[in-house]
Amino acid sequence: MTEKNNHDFTIDAEGIDPNAVPSYTLNNGVRIPSIGLGTFGSDHVTAETVADAVIGAAEYGYRMFDCASVYCNEKEIGQALQVILNGGVPREELFITSKVWNNMHGNGQVIESCKQSLQDLQLDYLDLFLVHWPFPNSHPPGCSVDSLNPEAKPYIHQDYMQTWDQMQQLVAMGLVRSIGTSNMTIAKLELMLPDCSIKPAVNEMENHPHFQQPELFDYLIKHSIRPVGFCPLGSPGRPERDRTPDDSVDMEDPVIVQVAQAHGIHPAAVCLKWAVQRGLIVIPFSAKKRNFASNLACLTSDPLTDEEMGRIAGIDKKCRLVKGQVFRWREDQNWEDLWDEDGTIAN
Repeated sequence: MTEKNNHDFTIDAEGIDPNAVPSYTLNNGVRIPSIGLGTFGSDHVTAETVADAVIGAAEYGYRMFDCASVYCNEKEIGQALQVILNGGVPREELFITSKVWNNMHGNGQVIESCKQSLQDLQLDYLDLFLVHWPFPNSHPPGCSVDSLNPEAKPYIHQDYMQTWDQMQQLVAMGLVRSIGTSNMTIAKLELMLPDCSIKPAVNEMENHPHFQQPELFDYLIKHSIRPVGFCPLGSPGRPERDRTPDDSVDMEDPVIVQVAQAHGIHPAAVCLKWAVQRGLIVIPFSAKKRNFASNLACLTSDPLTDEEMGRIAGIDKKCRLVKGQVFRWREDQNWEDLWDEDGTIAN
């Protein structure tokens, strides 16, 4: 990471007051900002670049950072967080998320993974800890889209609840304030929720104007689980393995472009306004100051009209970009089996 010290962290005079950024209250009473910096830098962004982006975003007014052990950059982000904390930002102003990866679902491994993330991030506690995927199916970094782990298996509810029990233990241990799920479906949540002592505070899910997931979104809101949307801009920087010829581009949609022109803003800002006004938390990634500025500023003024919100609601193409093909457990499967699209859990 670029060497930085306490004197290098300076609140940007053109930045946004973090208190002006909309926020939500989770089902356990914890407040969470409506926007954070995602730290998955895809395959072409170095850990050092991501860490420098964390510092730059914090200087501009970001206070939430969405991390994960599998991103392989938590040590570098930990150094960045120390720069931020030593620069005068109180720990209680930050909201730090991490996630347990699929190869650490076993007995004791969730707690081990959390402790490792805390060590790497140089923190005493996490504000939010997620189960990254509901499957224990892992894959090597940079694998092809056709890779298939011979030890992969389907969602097994009993196994998942053993993983979730460890998540609940982390709360009791004081290592995390909130716990949540990621990449879950209604069918899986229907099994999970009756068996929880602590209900998920959030579910992280792909969400953008061309993939709105209204049924899952409404289900989460009904059950007081806050949706967190990844790929809120349509993920233009996602890995090649997640690209298919049928993918659409949200920011080129005529409706998005027209709304952007009406407000004099970039189409990306329209996507973020739409998401947060709808009730989503968004976690876009960027390493560029101009994007830190526009992403935060667009949420603090000039909201979209009800008519504009309705027009964007009408452009859902059901275009899932992160399909998760590498988590299949049989060669003869399509990626749709991972998502319970017919309402039943595949086995």
